[in-house]
Amino acid sequence: MQYFVYGRDRPGGFGLKVSLTEEHWAFMDGYADALIARGPTLTEDGEETTGSLHIVDLPDVVAARSFAYDEPYYRAGVFDEILLCRFDKRVGTTMWDFTSTVEGHRRFLVLTQDEPRPVESPYLIMYGDLLDLTEDTHLGRAALVEARDARHAAVLLSAKLTDVHPWEFGGRRD
Repeated sequence: MQYFVYGRDRPGGFGLKVSLTEEHWAFMDGYADALIARGPTLTEDGEETTGSLHIVDLPDVVAARSFAYDEPYYRAGVFDEILLCRFDKRVGTTMWDFTSTVEGHRRFLVLTQDEPRPVESPYLIMYGDLLDLTEDTHLGRAALVEARDARHAAVLLSAKLTDVHPWEFGGRRD
């Protein structure tokens, strides 16, 4: 089962987050084979993070909660809140299928509460429905996209009520 885990950084927590980066990556190394997408959301200028996104394939809700709440950033108080949902992926790709960015585009995380609609676009990295952990209650949709700017990222999904965040691929820089 796939889970969507998005920790929103608390104001003023960037320095603490930076100090825990190696501990965070070591924790994520234990889930390397299960990660479908990962990476930080960023301020508009890209200088600081605003959150941390992971889409991960885990056996059950207990494992998903452990992933979300045993993570070093969460334990240290970096996050203001965590969005933890089941993720019903609607495309057959992972972020690793997109090794380069289209010239003139940036990557974005788009969250919306609109009803699910099929989306097809060469700029779509990941797309799926957000569902309650224990029921099939639809909570919204999430997408990772490439677009010129945040407005175009929302338009790509035909989304009305959106929360758009600059996003980049995460993980160790080898």
